Amino acid sequence: MASRTRTTAPGQAAPTGALRRRAAALLAGSLRRAGTAASALTLAAVPLLGASPPSAAADPPELHDGFGLTQTAPATGTDTNFVITVTTPEVAGEHRIRILLPEGYADAPERRYPVLYFLHGASDDPGNPALAYPALTAARSMITVIPDGGRRGWYADWRDQDTAAGAQRWETFHVEQVLPFVDANLRTVRERGKRAVAGISMGGFGALHYAQRHPGLFGHVATFSGANELSRGHAVIRAAVVATLTNVGAPLCGGSSWPTCGHDFGPAVSSDALFGSPYPVLGADRLWNEADPIAHMDRLADTGIAVYAGDGRGDPGEMEFWGASAAQHTKERLDALGIPLHYVAYGDGTGWGEHCDGGHNTGCWAQDLVDYVPRLEAEFAAG
Repeated sequence: MASRTRTTAPGQAAPTGALRRRAAALLAGSLRRAGTAASALTLAAVPLLGASPPSAAADPPELHDGFGLTQTAPATGTDTNFVITVTTPEVAGEHRIRILLPEGYADAPERRYPVLYFLHGASDDPGNPALAYPALTAARSMITVIPDGGRRGWYADWRDQDTAAGAQRWETFHVEQVLPFVDANLRTVRERGKRAVAGISMGGFGALHYAQRHPGLFGHVATFSGANELSRGHAVIRAAVVATLTNVGAPLCGGSSWPTCGHDFGPAVSSDALFGSPYPVLGADRLWNEADPIAHMDRLADTGIAVYAGDGRGDPGEMEFWGASAAQHTKERLDALGIPLHYVAYGDGTGWGEHCDGGHNTGCWAQDLVDYVPRLEAEFAAG
């Protein structure tokens, strides 16, 4: 278990209108910085981060429809890094799934591989080549699957399916469709100990949420700058989630519309659409508290756990400041339960890779993965 400088933020009051606006501005600022970094961190930047230059590649392998998924376009990319586009009745619209196969996959037809399901953050899409982080493409003994989680899907089946956003059953899509689709089309090892789920920011919440709700599926879980805490005592993150639902950041797009603007999360929906009312009045926020990963860490007793976060340079206006608090509370709860974890709090990013400044951005997440991926591959091999 690794540990560095830790920052814990105090509990906050419930999301009020002012807090929602503050969280929206904070979220938009973090997304602006993360989005700028993501735009720079394309595959062309891979050599800058220490990976080998891409070699000549063949076409993507053919995958067959099933489990409620229908491919709507030819796969794009290479034989080891490609994107498929699917539709499903569970979630409105088309959805991209990026798949990273280890080098040599096609040359060893008898070999099977463990799988990492890597969940992206808000306002991103697996079609973004920057999500194929160098550490993921460098993996030699596992498959990585990056499914669409929506710009603000929050890796859950929404309580309200009758909104302007249409069907939003993301958990059903991933667990009951994407996972068996991958197992049916690729040479995976279909065992809990050979399957991991990890995620960044919104995806960090998703990873914990899925590992806790489906303990028979995932033997490993990791969260990078994750929205690990939705309790009423950590109202800034809760308010940031609400801000994505109500789309209060859309005016920052200056006339640009979704999906071209990173601050526009699509059609505005009620703050109650995801988990019911977020406001702690007479227990109205019961479902938010039920969804709070901190409340269910006991379900991870037999799971490999990794938690990473910076400190946002001590700035409450930086989303990572609050992610650090959630990460610290995650560790405290696991420590109280006697459940081991790999914990890295890298503070302002000093010594944590060349591109990490301790903020909520791809420079830090790329280094998180440099540390995490070899550890995960080693755990897969040992299991």
